[in-house]
This record gives sequence, C-alpha cells and structure tokens, in this order.
Amino acid sequence: MGQAPRALQPSLSERHYFGAELRRLRERANLSQARLGAMIRYSADLVRRVETADRFPSREFVEACDKALLTGGTLTRLLPLLDKKRASAGNLIAPPTGTTGFSSLHSSETAGLADMVVRIPFQPGVLDRAALDWLNAPPGPCLSAAGRPSSTDQVCEEELLSAENALTMFRQLDHTHGAGRVHAQVQRYVEDELNRLLANPPASEAIGRHLYTLAAGFFELCGYQAVDTGAHGVAQRRYLRALRLTQAADDRLYGSYLLAVNIGHLALHCGHPEPALRMALTAVRGSETHTTPAVGAALHAVVARTYARLGREGDCLTHLDIAERQLVHSRPEDEPSWIRYFTPAYLADEIAHCFHDLGRPQQTQRHLGDAIAALSPTHVRRLAIDTALLASSLAAAGRIDEACAAGRAAVEHATRTMSHRCLQRIVEVQADLEPYRCEPEVREFGDYVREQLPLAAV
Repeated sequence: MGQAPRALQPSLSERHYFGAELRRLRERANLSQARLGAMIRYSADLVRRVETADRFPSREFVEACDKALLTGGTLTRLLPLLDKKRASAGNLIAPPTGTTGFSSLHSSETAGLADMVVRIPFQPGVLDRAALDWLNAPPGPCLSAAGRPSSTDQVCEEELLSAENALTMFRQLDHTHGAGRVHAQVQRYVEDELNRLLANPPASEAIGRHLYTLAAGFFELCGYQAVDTGAHGVAQRRYLRALRLTQAADDRLYGSYLLAVNIGHLALHCGHPEPALRMALTAVRGSETHTTPAVGAALHAVVARTYARLGREGDCLTHLDIAERQLVHSRPEDEPSWIRYFTPAYLADEIAHCFHDLGRPQQTQRHLGDAIAALSPTHVRRLAIDTALLASSLAAAGRIDEACAAGRAAVEHATRTMSHRCLQRIVEVQADLEPYRCEPEVREFGDYVREQLPLAAV
C-alpha cells in the first residue's frame, strides 16, 4: 500500500507555503512526483523534499516546474519569499540597541529611513471625510475593464487562489512572530505580485470584485503590521487604502469592519477616542442591512471600547450587551473568512480592555482569564499583550506578587516575537508598578525586564 502524503501546514513558513503550492499545482495537473520529476529532469525525491519543505528549490527547478505545470509563472513569482528566508538561514533579525519601535526592527544602515517612517504622523482630521465618503458611496463595483477572453494578461481565479493562500500564510506568520519578522516579506509581495494583479484587467466582474477585496486584505495586514512596528501614520494610510478598495469592490461589510475595527481601533490606540467613536458608529450605521452576527458584534465591541475610554460606563455596557447578544447567533460557516477569529474568547478580550479602562480590575481579570485560556499557543503576540494587561490589572488591585508573576510571563511571551505593541505593554506594566518600586518583587521584575527585554526597560 502506498504511503499517504505528508500533511502540509502552509502557514508555518514561506518554505512550507511554497511546498503546499507546488503540491496543489502538481495534483491539479494530475501528475505524480515521479512523473513531474521526469518532465523537469529532476529526481522524484527532490520534488518530494521541496513539497515537504525539507529543501530550498533552485530557480532552475522552480522555472522548470512552472513550465511543466503551465502555471504562467506562479511559482517563480514566489521566489522572493524564499530568497529572503534562504538569506537569513532561519535566524531572527537581531534588534540593534537604541530606541524601540520601527527602527529597532531594521539594520542600523536603514535606521534613519525607519525613523522617518515612524515619524509620519497619525492624522485624525482626515478620518471624518473618509468615513463620509464611504457612507455615501454609490452602490455597485468600480472595477478595471474586464479583459478579452483571449487576453493573456487578464487576472484569473487561479491567481487569486494563490494570492489568497499567501495572505493566509502571512497572517499566521504575523500572529506567531510579530510584524518585525515578516513585514518586509509582505511588503515585497504587495509591491511585486499584488500590484501586478491590480494593474491587469480581471477576467470577469466577479473576479474583479474578488481581487479588490483580496487586495484590501493585504493592505489591512500591512496596516496592522505598521501598528505593530510603531508606524501609526503609515498604518492609517494603509487602512484608508484598504477602505477604498472595498468601496471599489462594493464590499460594504468588509468596509464597515475596516472603518471600525481597524481605523477606529487605531484612533483609540493613538489617544483619540472621539474620532474613534465616530468611525465605529458610522460603520454600524452604514452596515445595518449587510452585517452578520460576528461582524456586528465586532463593530459594537469597538463602540464599547471608545465609550469606556471616554468614561461613559452606561453606554459602554449597553454596546457590550449588544455585542454579546449578536455573537450568540454567529455560525462560522455563514461568516466571511476574515471575521471567523471573532469568537466569544476574542470578545472576552475586548470586554476586559473595556473594564480595564473603566477602572474595574476584578471584571478585567475574569474576562482576561477567559480570553487567555482560549488562545492558541502560537498566537504569541496576543498572549504577551493580554498577559501584560492582566499584570497591569493585578497591580491596580494591589496584588503586587501576582502582578510581577504575570509580568514575567508577559515578558517571556514578548521575547518570542518582534512587536512594538508588546514592548509598549511591558513598559505600561512597569509604569503601573511604579508606586511599588521599593518592593523587592518589583525591583526583581525590573531587573528581569532589563535582562530579557532591554528595549522595554524603563
């Protein structure tokens, strides 16, 4: 009996993703590994080892596979992802000494440019016009002209499937490692492959709408990664680009999500709760006839977060209640793929942040317990952020020993990722423990941060 092929996990790394794509295209062509190897004049064992991520493929191998499988260059266009991984040989980028943020995630040769990127300001004043344009946008897509049936450069569904798989991989890598590890690869993919797709006409209106929504997903991820590297002005521009792409695709639901969950959260993160509230309420109003239970719950959770930051507890609790009631009716199979992460555990995380801002540590700790218990061990950044928030909440309650223990756990998670947001949360924990700086546990915690995560030491 033949051995079952090894299961692949495309989200583990760029090499795993490439191997999964090669297997998918080979099986689509109904070819065995031995047959493909014979066609491209390489051994079946090499095909197997590339598919299972045991070997980096050469350019000659990749180009031969493209030719044999009639992919139109799909695999060759993935080479920049592999080249970056091959050059680094799997090593982490070593952060230089100096200030935290975007510049700490680059080599010293580019530190000056990185500092300029960080200094691009977040501009809350432009958000109201963007929200108004989205709210009043005429219905219907606004796409590039469809290509002729015989055109060789038109975008087809097969290319979109490949790009969709790439986006899934990048999102998982971002969750696992933080933006510092993968934002350069995402940016390179956007500049090369995604921009090529956007420059070409779609084969049909349906493909065009799919392409623009997919492109919005890439720019949303770029914006999220900019937040994670401390470049908030860049994040704002990426999110607004994603919002415009959803308008072009006539994807009202995704647009409402971007307006509230991404742009609203960013405004809140940058200390502007009033425009954040306007974005979230506009998203709720503009998606009333299009929303799903999970999307509606996510929008109302952001409204609640802004009210909590403004100290309006009654309004906050009202919208948390709406979010909880809506999420009860959510079924993952009926939700868009980009919102399926929004589970009761994720809502518990939002509720915990609300109660923390309202100064209610006991409720904060209870909901954080639910959120942390349900997190995947691979979501290291979220574990670091939520555990740090737990430490801050325990400090606010005067439970110093427990706060320092939770703080240590947060530092341990943070050392496994490259995230400005994680560093920021560790700094906030130390600030929350400052009134107890003479206590031995707090001094030991400060020493631990300086040893394990010097960029976050205060």
